[in-house]
Amino acid sequence: MARTWLSVRVELVSGRGIDLWPRPGRVFAVSRSHAFGQFADAINLAFARWDLAHMHMFTMADQAQITPLELWDGEAPEGRIDSARTKLSRLGGGEQFAYVFDFGDDWAHLCTVAESRIDPLETLGGLPAEPTPYFGWGELPDQYGRRWDGDDGESAAPKPPRRPLADLPPLLPWWGPRQRGQ
Repeated sequence: MARTWLSVRVELVSGRGIDLWPRPGRVFAVSRSHAFGQFADAINLAFARWDLAHMHMFTMADQAQITPLELWDGEAPEGRIDSARTKLSRLGGGEQFAYVFDFGDDWAHLCTVAESRIDPLETLGGLPAEPTPYFGWGELPDQYGRRWDGDDGESAAPKPPRRPLADLPPLLPWWGPRQRGQ
């Protein structure tokens, strides 16, 4: 198994009309036998996407486009490659490509394959069935720009409680209302 998997750095560049800086990112361990569709699912989960009912597309350096053909309802643009069948074995060290999720909000990512391969047992401590993030950084924006439950995009943020954490049940010692003298 030594040095058979790829390490792919994925940086979130933009989405919802906003260019992100510094760019949040994740580094994934991926098997060359994984499909691009599996990688898309892993990226979406690692970037905290919860509404997964959107299209995605990978655009390679040679402009080849890889997308889930079954979701186009028979109207996939000509020349597209199926992400459910296309394996990551087509990737080479140092290669860069783009990933876009949600063609309305255009969450765009830069993906960079590391020059050297990794050993998943050494890097992850096991052999996962799916592409797996093993390092990450940065603040992840909400998929729809919501800042709190019930955010309508126009209202002011709710005021915090006068005593932070006082509204929580006392499940942890520092949560909930404090007793006098503590």
